[in-house]
Amino acid sequence: MKSAQGLHVAIIMDGNGRWATRRGWPRLAGHRAGADSVRRVIEAAPSLGVTQLTLYAFSSDNWKRPTGEVSGLFRLLKKYLAEETARCAGKGVRIEFIGRRDRLSPALVEAMEESEQTTRKCRRLHLRIALDYSSREAIERREFTPDVDLLIRTSGEQRLSDFLLWECAYAELWFTPVLWPDFGASDLEQALHNFRGRQRRYGGLIQLQAG
Repeated sequence: MKSAQGLHVAIIMDGNGRWATRRGWPRLAGHRAGADSVRRVIEAAPSLGVTQLTLYAFSSDNWKRPTGEVSGLFRLLKKYLAEETARCAGKGVRIEFIGRRDRLSPALVEAMEESEQTTRKCRRLHLRIALDYSSREAIERREFTPDVDLLIRTSGEQRLSDFLLWECAYAELWFTPVLWPDFGASDLEQALHNFRGRQRRYGGLIQLQAG
């Protein structure tokens, strides 16, 4: 465990649509609720030893979803940035986006760049948001993030879905049935508690302490 440097946690935020559907609500309502979970996790992460947090917000494959849902998601993200950038700056959270930008609207890209510029000097937590992201494309472009210590996926699915494949080569994996809108600080704490109880060998053997 890289306790001196802090941990890099990556999260595949899954289950927004199912959360809304189970309540008879439109899927976009689940994405709005999911934005609240993002806020809770960002606020809890530093006190739990997390210094880098990468969130999978929109994959390159998500363009296959209905146009209305996709455009609604991007409107929600733009609104979130307008409301949360100053709060993040005040809490020492640096915002950075990874993934393609050429398929996003100029207005959204402008909002993303403004958030990055406003928070660029923050050092308490480095928040990366993966948007229009494909790990395979990132590898081809030689666009990498630091190695991931713990990968969390919500909603019960157990696959990486083209997310940080290179960086997760030695990551510990934590799959939870909790849908993303219901995920909070206690769930993150539980995942990190489990992580800290694991023995990470990196292909080697555990070294016994002398004496």
